[in-house]
Amino acid sequence: MERPSIIFFGNERLATGVSTGVSTLKAILQAGYRVAAIVSHNEDTNSRKPRPLEIAEVAESHSIPILLPSKPADIHDQLVSYGAEIGVLVAYGKIVPQSIIDIFPKGIINIHPSLLPKHRGPIPLESVILNGETETGVSVMGLVKAMDAGPVYAQETVPLRGDETKQELADTLLGIGSKLILNVLPQALAGTAQPKPQDDSQATFDELISKQDGVLDFSKPAEQLAREVRAYLGWPQSRTSIGNKEVVITAAHVEAGTGEPGKVWREDKKFGIYTTSGIFVIDSLKPVGKNEMTAQAFLNGYPLS
Repeated sequence: MERPSIIFFGNERLATGVSTGVSTLKAILQAGYRVAAIVSHNEDTNSRKPRPLEIAEVAESHSIPILLPSKPADIHDQLVSYGAEIGVLVAYGKIVPQSIIDIFPKGIINIHPSLLPKHRGPIPLESVILNGETETGVSVMGLVKAMDAGPVYAQETVPLRGDETKQELADTLLGIGSKLILNVLPQALAGTAQPKPQDDSQATFDELISKQDGVLDFSKPAEQLAREVRAYLGWPQSRTSIGNKEVVITAAHVEAGTGEPGKVWREDKKFGIYTTSGIFVIDSLKPVGKNEMTAQAFLNGYPLS
């Protein structure tokens, strides 16, 4: 018996600046579902050179049409023509209007990388890192017009070590979400699933991140700056100047110490910058126009006075 067809929405990049192995789409195809089309976009406003879409490579290898509309309403009639029973959405990054949701008899189910109703919106990965939270998770929910407010089909909690980068967290949560989707799909299609409504009174929303947020501010504690480095990898990146050299910090940790915030600290083959609380010790960095290097390699090439 042929499985019902699906329209897939998104590019599976769970945060700005991360890459993806497209595990959800691959899992759906491997399970035998027929994906009639993929609706995605590559409008990376944070980059002059948009990266190739990983999901497009999977689409091509399986001869699946990939649609890149400015807005989904532009392809309403085309989506209707596929006769798909259900939609699956993973990191689409555009508002899906009710008129599109209504096309699907079984609705659209969505992977959201947080423990809803916490961290609704587009930056849940960055937020849990920046906040120093001890856990996060994945929710599979039914898509509704209001942002991330739909009923939850399944949810799994993920403990945080406190040293995860945004990319590592994206990989972990996408892998879990892919498995949850495969558990939910048969029930959603059969109409036997019983999703639970969210408690809107417990909902939290995070402020959007701007490029300016990537400028390191040494009046903040070193611990907060180390979190920013992990949360901002890829975009907007953590930027500062050391001497007269502009650099992007790609890894850092905290050590105890007191000094004038913003002044360089050095000890043997290590260096960092004093903050209002602790020393922001740099592990690796990328000078503008150069490749990423260790702190020691940087000191070899750019001796500090």
